[in-house]
Amino acid sequence: MTPELTALTLAALLQVVQYILFAIPANLELGPGYTSSARDRPPSRELSVKTARLQRALNNHFEGLILFTIAVIVITFTKITSPFTAACAFAYLGARIAYIPAYYLGLRPWRSLIWAVGFFATTLMLVAALL
Repeated sequence: MTPELTALTLAALLQVVQYILFAIPANLELGPGYTSSARDRPPSRELSVKTARLQRALNNHFEGLILFTIAVIVITFTKITSPFTAACAFAYLGARIAYIPAYYLGLRPWRSLIWAVGFFATTLMLVAALL
C-alpha cells in the first residue's frame, strides 16, 4: 500500500472515531427516542455547544475527505507517488487529527489555520499530479 493510501485509510478510520465521539454525547443529550427515529421533526432540545462542535467537525471532515480521496486516487492511479505527495497526505491526516480538539475547544484562529493546512496539503497533491 502506498503511503497516500495508508493516510487515506487512517483518515477513514479517523472519521469512524469522530462519529463515535459525536454519537455518544448526542445520544445522551437527545435521547434514544429521537436518535433512533426517522428525524422527521427537529429534536425537542438542542445539542450542547461542544457536542454541536463535534457534529460540525465530523461534517467538515466528510467534506474534506472527498477532496482528499480524489487526490489520493489520482496520485495512486497515475503512479506518481513521491515523498512530497506522501508528506502532503500525512500533513492532511495530522491536520484532521488536530482539527478535532481545536474545534471542540473553540480555538480561534487556530482551528481555521489547522483546517487550511489540510486543505492546502490536499491541493498540493492535486497540483503535483498535474506536473
